[in-house]
Amino acid sequence: MSGLDKMKAQIIAEAQDNAKEILAQAHAQADSIIGEAKAQAEKDARKIVAQAEARAEDSVKRLASSSDMRKRKAVLEAKQEVISEVLEDAYKAVGELDDAAYFAMLEKVLEKYPEEGTICFTEKDRKRMPQGYMEKVYETAKKKGGSLELTETVPDGMDGGFILTYGGIEENCTIKALFDARREELSDKVNRQLFTAV
Repeated sequence: MSGLDKMKAQIIAEAQDNAKEILAQAHAQADSIIGEAKAQAEKDARKIVAQAEARAEDSVKRLASSSDMRKRKAVLEAKQEVISEVLEDAYKAVGELDDAAYFAMLEKVLEKYPEEGTICFTEKDRKRMPQGYMEKVYETAKKKGGSLELTETVPDGMDGGFILTYGGIEENCTIKALFDARREELSDKVNRQLFTAV
């Protein structure tokens, strides 16, 4: 069983234990209400018994419903936490790709922008850039009808990837921006992969 499967099993087991405990409390409370109602009914009348039992049954239903809602909320929160961790791991993994794979990925992103302008890479990316990579970048832009010039200016907080500037437009193609733009789609994919069978 993988670590992720164990994590899923633990999350579900904790949610089920929580639900059982809440249901047990609900039944205990309901039993108490029923017991009091019967004692009162013996003194006063059958009508009071019927009313008390009806109130107790309603209380059990409400508490059971509340328990179920808490269980679903706990499971949902746990799933969201797992999805966030998977996406964070994927984000880190992109930054740790070997140079060839990392820059091949950036080249595919670059192919979508055939404009004339400037391109900016982080200092870290410039240092690990494969020999002749910028010539490929220039050639890619040229094939698409544009041209690019490498700029040394690096905006604060840039984490990898690149930023294109053309015609007064800044196109943020940093790794963080690419992940953020597809976060919902990626979350849905992770959710389907991890939790569809659950």
